[in-house]
Amino acid sequence: MNITDKKYFIQYSKQIGNKISDLIKKFDFTENKGDFEYLTKASAVYSSNIEGNSIDLNSFMNYELSKEKFKVGKEIEEIEQLIEAYEFAQKNKLSETNLLHCHKIFSKTLLIKSKRGKYRIEQIGVFGKTGLAYLAVEPEFVKREMKTFFVNIQELLGESLTEAEVFYFASLIHLRFVHIHPFRDGNGRAARLLEKWFIAEKLGRKFWKIPSEEYYKIHQQEYYKTINLGVNFYELNYDNCVGFLEILPNCMK
Repeated sequence: MNITDKKYFIQYSKQIGNKISDLIKKFDFTENKGDFEYLTKASAVYSSNIEGNSIDLNSFMNYELSKEKFKVGKEIEEIEQLIEAYEFAQKNKLSETNLLHCHKIFSKTLLIKSKRGKYRIEQIGVFGKTGLAYLAVEPEFVKREMKTFFVNIQELLGESLTEAEVFYFASLIHLRFVHIHPFRDGNGRAARLLEKWFIAEKLGRKFWKIPSEEYYKIHQQEYYKTINLGVNFYELNYDNCVGFLEILPNCMK
């Protein structure tokens, strides 16, 4: 599966893609002082919450207002580091090197130093309540898969795409990245950052404001269910991927 594949775009268009331009027109992109910074922090909080961080947005913002009254713990640091990664992405072009740098920034509380900003060298699986839910590609093939992945991203970045196509490919990027699972930890956070990064690169800085991470958190059960397209990397059935692809545009409703 290549992220440049438009095999599912007709089905996607019928279900949600033909509504995307209207959703964008109706979405409030107006920017008051402090809005962009606040929404960046919200994105990092919700993305962290999906991964089990217990600090909600209200608690984090109150911590921001009164830092001297709070003891900084691992969960606060985790969010602050992800905010820093978002801020770096907002100022830099989407590339493999820059994504690895973002991972190096936000994985300080997740991984030992030697594994930050580097692809994994271990076999890794995703485990649920009943055991192993998904087995990712073998570590010796991660660099190969990621090389193809970023060649395809650069191809998409160089093409003229409609708004619907941008959202379609952004969701495919998110989905494929999670399935490759290139890092020892931090794959979900990186995938959600990457998805929004691609949209903003194609459609403009203001698209960093769409509340995709919040929407995924609120609809977390659907998010995980639709990501699951097979028990391992070699048995993924992308014929069932549209259920996942149509989640993202709904965040603008």
